[in-house]
Amino acid sequence: MGTTTTTITEPASPTALLRLLQLGSAALPIGAFAYSQGLEQSVALGEVRDRASAEAWVTGVFEHSVLSADVPLLARLYRAWQRGAGTEVRTYNDFLFACRGSAELRAEERQLGAALARLLWRLGVAEAEAWIRDERVTFANAFALAAVSWQIPLRDAGLGYVFAWAEAQVGAATRLIPLGQSDAQRVLSALIEHAGRGIDAALERGEAEIGSATPGQALLSALHETQYSRLFRS
Repeated sequence: MGTTTTTITEPASPTALLRLLQLGSAALPIGAFAYSQGLEQSVALGEVRDRASAEAWVTGVFEHSVLSADVPLLARLYRAWQRGAGTEVRTYNDFLFACRGSAELRAEERQLGAALARLLWRLGVAEAEAWIRDERVTFANAFALAAVSWQIPLRDAGLGYVFAWAEAQVGAATRLIPLGQSDAQRVLSALIEHAGRGIDAALERGEAEIGSATPGQALLSALHETQYSRLFRS
């Protein structure tokens, strides 16, 4: 792919930083706004009802899924794309897909991953084309490919990934509870602080430590499939 090895701490160039903002933007046309990852069902059952409970929900999923599975696998996907190690890319992509505990969460992964792969292909990233119709494509895989292709350093890519996730979850909470704009920013700020403290350890997490432990989210997501009135697809 003509990319150079990038370390976790290497600073991003101005172009790479702007590309990172592009990847993490809510305006990225991948449809992330349509998913709540079980949060809508939790609100419907009264478990999430205000700022404090919303913060507890998103922090819990962030700690026990995003930092424990998504980010360490993003790091492995990034390094595999750097080396052109297609077998490793497939292995880590499928590992992350298997971490999604419900049909809705897997459908979300496919939709977001395929949408980003399609966009990358249209922007000239040829390697993305093979993933557009893949049944197990993950968003983190396409995100890692974009970061390597655009020479975004790994640590910055990890931060961009978690911010995009956090902003989407807080946006869902804002519409569902509803959460006021100031309270939404308080929740987002708490997640930012949490991410800043945990990103390095997540990127370097050992193989045996990778996994998602959010059974409550999976159960709520499964219940959401038959929820009578829905704003979100998960």
